[in-house]
Amino acid sequence: MHKAIAMRFRLFVFAALMSLCSAACAATGEGLTKPVKLPAFDAARAACSLPAGFKKKLIFVQDNRREFMQGTGHGLEAAARARGLGYSVAFANNDPALMIKQVDDILSDKTGAMVVAPIDPPSLAPALKRVIGAGIYVGAIVPPPATTVLNAPQYLTGKVLGDTAADYIRTRLGGKAKVVLLTHDSLKFLAPRFTAMRDALRALPGVTVVADISPSTVDKQGGYRTMKTILLAHSNVDVVLGADTVVLGALAALREAGKARPDQFLGGIDGEQEAVAEIKRSGSPYKASISLASSIFGYALGQHAADWLDGKSVPQAMDILPKALTSSNLAEYERDTANPGAVYANPARRASYLKMYGNICFDTRENYVNFAWSSETR
Repeated sequence: MHKAIAMRFRLFVFAALMSLCSAACAATGEGLTKPVKLPAFDAARAACSLPAGFKKKLIFVQDNRREFMQGTGHGLEAAARARGLGYSVAFANNDPALMIKQVDDILSDKTGAMVVAPIDPPSLAPALKRVIGAGIYVGAIVPPPATTVLNAPQYLTGKVLGDTAADYIRTRLGGKAKVVLLTHDSLKFLAPRFTAMRDALRALPGVTVVADISPSTVDKQGGYRTMKTILLAHSNVDVVLGADTVVLGALAALREAGKARPDQFLGGIDGEQEAVAEIKRSGSPYKASISLASSIFGYALGQHAADWLDGKSVPQAMDILPKALTSSNLAEYERDTANPGAVYANPARRASYLKMYGNICFDTRENYVNFAWSSETR
C-alpha cells in the first residue's frame, strides 16, 4: 500500500517537473532557426489554449517617429480599438538599450501583446525570446525572432523602384544619370532591395553611381546629413533612391543647396504621406514611391495580436506586397491606408496588400520564427 502511494507521489512529482521543464523550454527555446518554406496560412486551423494571466493590451515598441512607423501605429491603434485592447506606444528614439528595457518591462507587466520595430536586432533578440517564451504575442517588423514576422519580398520591392528609375533614365534623361543610393545594407534583411536597384541600374551603361552609402540613422535627418556630405563632392546628381524617409531628407538638402531640379528622379520605398504629397506637387523631383502600406499591415498585426489573446491560430509570417504609386492609383491608395479596417475586412482588397504564411498559437509558440524569413527564399 505504502509502495503504491510512494509510486503515485513520484509520478506526481515527475509530472510536475516535466510541466516546469516544458515551461522553461518554451521560455528559453531558440524557435525555428533553420530556414523553412512556410505553407499558406490556414485561417480555419483549430484554436488552442488561451494565454492566461496577461493583460488585454497591445504595445507598439517603436524605433523612431518616422512617418512609416507612424502609419504602422495608426493601423495598430485602429485594430486594438476594434478588438477592445488597450493600446500604447513605447518610443525608443533610436536607442537600442532603451528598447531592450521597454521589452523587459512588457514581460514584467504581463502585457499580452507587442509589436516591435527593432533598432539593433542581435542585442534585442534575447529579450524577445523571453517574451515569446512567456506566451506574449510578438509581431516584428522584418528582423526575427517573433511570433509573427512581417517582411516584404525585398528583392521585388527594390526591383520595382529600380526598374521605374531605369525607365525614367532611358526615356527622360537620355540614358545617362549620376545616381545616389541611400542604402541600409547593414540591415541584412533589407539588403536584397538595394541589390535589386543596383541590378536594374547596371543594365544602363550611361549610369554612374556617385554614392552608395548607408545613412547613420534611417530617418529624414539621416538622409539630410548624408546628402549634404555627398553634395560636397558631387554638386549635381540626377537620381536618388532609398527609403522614403531618407530620400525626403536628401530632397531637403538638395533644395537647401539650390540643387533640386524638376527633371531629377527621386524615388523611395514605403509610400509615406509626405512622399505621396511630393509626387502630387508640380515640378517636384520626387517621382515615385513604392508603397508598403504600413497602416494596413499594422492593422493586420493588431488583429493577429487580438486573435492570439483569444486563443486562435495566427500567421507565423506575413508579406506586405509592394505597389508602385502613380497618379492613377493615388486616390485609391490614400482611401485604403486611411481606413485599413475596411481593407482587412475585404478578402480581395486585403490580398492585394498582404499574404500570410504558416500557423502558430499559444500551445505551439516554441515554433516561432528565428531566422531571416523571406517568401523569396528558395
